[in-house]
Parts: sequence; C-alpha cells; structure tokens
Amino acid sequence: MIAARNLGKRVTTAAGTLEILAGIDLEIGARETVAVAGVSGSGKSTLLGLLAGLDLPSSGEVFLSHYRLNDLDEDGRARVRGELVGFVFQSFQLLAGLTALENVMLPLELAGEQAARAHAAGLLERVGLAARLQHYPKQLSGGEQQRVAIARAFATEPAILFADEPTGNLDNQTGERVIDLLFALNRDKGTTLVLVTHDDHLAGRCERLVRLESGRVVGDARTVQHA
Repeated sequence: MIAARNLGKRVTTAAGTLEILAGIDLEIGARETVAVAGVSGSGKSTLLGLLAGLDLPSSGEVFLSHYRLNDLDEDGRARVRGELVGFVFQSFQLLAGLTALENVMLPLELAGEQAARAHAAGLLERVGLAARLQHYPKQLSGGEQQRVAIARAFATEPAILFADEPTGNLDNQTGERVIDLLFALNRDKGTTLVLVTHDDHLAGRCERLVRLESGRVVGDARTVQHA
C-alpha cells in the first residue's frame, strides 16, 4: 500500500544544507497499523509528509498504492490524496467558520456524494457528537474537536489514514478516549494506519513500530501487544 525507497530530504539553511531524512526504506501493507516513533527532531513528521505526498523528497521515491508520487505534480498528488488518504493532525485543523457537521460534510461534498449531510451526521453520532452537529470548533473542547477531525478523516473511507501526533494537544484521559475511537474506527473500516507519535504507549497499540533517530530508521519490528 505504501513504499519508500532510499528516501531522503534535505533543506538549505543559512548555515548550509541540513539533512532531515536519509536512506529510508519502508514498506507498509494494506490494513497494517504502523507507528513511527522517535524524539522531537528525529524526522517523523517530515517522513509522514513525504509518504502522504504533502512534500517531495530530495532523493528516493514514494509509492501510494500503484501511484509513484515523484511522477506527479501538486495537482496530481492532491488527486491521489483525495482518492486514497485521510488525515488527523495534532492541531485538529478544522475550519473555524464551519460547524462540526459542515466540517465533516466538506470532503464528502468535494467527492460528489449526494447524501453528504446524512453520512456526516451518522459519523458524528458514531464518535459521540450527535448533540454537537451545529457547534463551531471554538464551541467544542479539544477532545471534541479531535473527534470531529477523526469523523472527517474517515468520511470518504480512505484506504490510508495518516495521523500526526493526534493526542499531542489533549490531556492523557481525553487522549486515551480519542485513540480508542481512532483504533475502533480503523478496525471497522479496514484502513491502513500510519501514526506518528513520541508516546511509546500509543506506539505500542500499533501492530508495528518503526523508530527514527536523526533521520534514519534504527528499528522496525512487530510490537508485543497491540489494540
């Protein structure tokens, strides 16, 4: 489902060239749940962005399903993301001017779904927000905003879900409930999940743990226990 071959990312700074990722080889199969872990600055979010086609590598190549992202321009990569990918971010990234219902409806409407309103309302009910459909993000708690973001991510039933520190802005108890929900929906939908986290407990809930250190893979193994 996802493949990276000899992936590298470099950026130019005032101090010279900074190597963020180097020599990344990674394959992720359909329906796998994979955590990418490491300390801050290890390259986790950069890797996620490259795998999702949000950025292009300096070297190497990335495949999503049968698409080679290197061959596509930004519009082409956006089409692939629209077809295959859902996102959950640490900062929620809800549109402030839209209600919870409208935020979840948006990707469905962009995909041309006729029953977008009913579908979105059903997803929000599934995540426990049936009474919050008409609330705007600023009227919701952090945990509620992240649940809206999860409902939105699953709305188009993506083959791949990328989650970047999805509990980073939540307290421990709220974060645990949000992750329970994320994994429950992921099992139900049969989605491939790639989860970036610095939290070893959260990483251990995935089937597989890829550990980064200074932009390189230093570990890739099945976890002992997973949800």
